[in-house]
Amino acid sequence: MKILILEDEIPAYQKLIKCLDIFFDIKISHDWARSNKEGKQFLIDNKYDFILSDIQLLDGISFELFNEISIDCPIIFCSAHDEYLFRAFNTNGIAYILKPYSQNDFNKAVEKYQSLFSQGNYNSLSSDTLSNLKSALQEESTSFKKRFVIKKSKGIQLLNVTDISLIEASGDFCIATDTKGKRHTISQTLGSIFQQLNPVKFFKINRSEIVSIDAIENIESHFKNRLLITISKVKEKVMTSTSKTSDFRKWLEN
Repeated sequence: MKILILEDEIPAYQKLIKCLDIFFDIKISHDWARSNKEGKQFLIDNKYDFILSDIQLLDGISFELFNEISIDCPIIFCSAHDEYLFRAFNTNGIAYILKPYSQNDFNKAVEKYQSLFSQGNYNSLSSDTLSNLKSALQEESTSFKKRFVIKKSKGIQLLNVTDISLIEASGDFCIATDTKGKRHTISQTLGSIFQQLNPVKFFKINRSEIVSIDAIENIESHFKNRLLITISKVKEKVMTSTSKTSDFRKWLEN
């Protein structure tokens, strides 16, 4: 069995691999692309049993790729988009995993595809469906920040939002820690940055810190209805404020 994974976020990709290993109990052959450009070349050169695909990739929406390349295998979408869009997916026999998802959610999606495809009931994505879904996603794809320009002593660097684990306020600017543990200065206030981020992916846990859902490794109870959060590649744990804890719990379940 061979699978194509279209996922721009490294932690999300690693979670998919873990879920695959648990479901199949063996190592599954796969290719991984973080952009439509990379995915296109894989699809030209290879045949796949099914595709695991996020919707937002580094260079745009994955529907652009599916419009350009004829897909003759099942697609399981792994995304944080709302149920309205997924109902449209289901009318075409397309399974989805709503982030953040559990192993059980993943298992059900793969089992559904196994059943549909083995019985010959799979319907490929129609051009009308792709067009409608792209239109629905267009506003979101342009509303949220994709990257920040970081000024370094050696010049200017780009920091992709998908690589950010934690953002901390520091006076009139902020410090962003990336998925490798490196720290970057962003010349904006925390409030300004938060307004530019996708609220599905990022949460302001107190007055001075914003966390990424994909970087959370562990959550534990603390005094006064607060939560201690362990962030990947960040030494010190961060803490929700008492007023934010309830909303944070709800955000985790979305």
